[in-house]
Amino acid sequence: MGPERIRLAGITKAFGALKANDHVDLTLHAGEIHALLGENGAGKSTLMKILYGLLRPDSGEIRINGQRVTLPSPRAARAQGIGMVFQHFSLFEDFTALENIAIPLDGRTADATLRAEVEAKARHFGLAIALDRPVHTLSAGERQRIEILRALMQEPQVLILDEPTSVLTPDEAEALFATLETLAAEGAGILFISHKLEEVRRLCSRATILRGGKVVAETDPRAVSAADLAALMVGEGVLDLRPVAEHALGEPLLELHGLSVATEGVHGVTLRDIDLTVRAGEVVAIAGVAGNGQSELYAAMSGEGGRVLSGEIRIAGQDVTRRDINARRMLGAAFVPEARLGQATLPQGPLSENVILSWHATGSLGRWLLDTVRTGAVARKVIERFDVRTPSPDPQAAQLSGGNLQKYVVGREIERQPRLMIVDQPSWGVDARAATHIRQTLLDLAASGAAVLVISQDLDEAMAMADRIAVMHGGHLSAARPVPALSRAEIGLLMVQGENAARGAA
Repeated sequence: MGPERIRLAGITKAFGALKANDHVDLTLHAGEIHALLGENGAGKSTLMKILYGLLRPDSGEIRINGQRVTLPSPRAARAQGIGMVFQHFSLFEDFTALENIAIPLDGRTADATLRAEVEAKARHFGLAIALDRPVHTLSAGERQRIEILRALMQEPQVLILDEPTSVLTPDEAEALFATLETLAAEGAGILFISHKLEEVRRLCSRATILRGGKVVAETDPRAVSAADLAALMVGEGVLDLRPVAEHALGEPLLELHGLSVATEGVHGVTLRDIDLTVRAGEVVAIAGVAGNGQSELYAAMSGEGGRVLSGEIRIAGQDVTRRDINARRMLGAAFVPEARLGQATLPQGPLSENVILSWHATGSLGRWLLDTVRTGAVARKVIERFDVRTPSPDPQAAQLSGGNLQKYVVGREIERQPRLMIVDQPSWGVDARAATHIRQTLLDLAASGAAVLVISQDLDEAMAMADRIAVMHGGHLSAARPVPALSRAEIGLLMVQGENAARGAA
């Protein structure tokens, strides 16, 4: 192990009565890939925001390369050689990928020289990015690549990654791991936050585990099982998915017939001849590499985007092809987008007011739109049922950790008891126990007679939950096939080659 890059000693940070970090100690050495583990709300993101200069600790000290420092801003942290890849993207939606990469590079602009440097680094690390596309046209996976590449362009001595593989395919994740191992071999220290414990065991040589804001263990993750790590994180064992009772399938509740959709503007993937049926009582998953049309398909199904060129969308037997999202909700549909902040929730709005975003269309809140008693009761019920960890009884959405906000958004929609549930990336950035809870709730919803469609880049999740799986590639959707009839290798081939090419290879 190389010299000490980072030493955090006695770091404490409170938000009102909530102590997010409670006398936390952590060291990071040159050449080390060090995991920081814990449940959602355990204090991981708070600690990393302190190290990156976004928050000031109430007490404790930070040492970098042996020298005590204060970090009043991200600029100060970057000057000390610290880079960070956030779980919630910190990108400007209307800027291009190249412009976003230029922003933290002091004195640099998005010119031809920077473009050449970025393209060279992108090739070197296998991070394919369309540099001229505005960020708002990109999928979550593509945005994640921008964040990673932007951090790498700063040549950091210390790199913090908060759930970096949550929207990457297994092959993309392996390419990222090779990048991180190269950086570590060259002397960088890497702090790796992830809920994917097998990835932690594959990549990291040490792990510090937080629970309730305190360090509860430090271990070599390669020497223990994933179940052991999960138990340390939550203080108990993590349950597997519970099998649901056998049940008959009912009527089609979602039908896509010959659907072709053009994305507004010049960017995005055009969907071509999409056929899909999801029946009452079943879970169907859509897999695929980010950027192949999943975001466009979600927008078309929810009524939030895209221009239908041909074909139709039917919900509960009704043609909704040119009807808005509220009309679709009135037919019993519920939607959970991949963007938790800004699309699924109003960041500065309290959780009670965020109930209104999807409930107002169905009349579930009574006569008055702002029925604060009703919305407050719904929010409290979701918080309790889904174990949403909050810093106050009714906090702003932006105050929740990523995983807790995801639990809230999914719970808010399930509490409506929908007939059709469409979820984009259901457990993105969610800890093992919370992911199991979300998946189990969706399975139970299907068992009760709802139709559930899951868009997921986590193949383990798709195969564990779904009755049938279809794959998106280049705007085309493969036929949905029963999970027992598919192998991971077949799904992977469909993801990178598409149905026709995969059929030819077979």
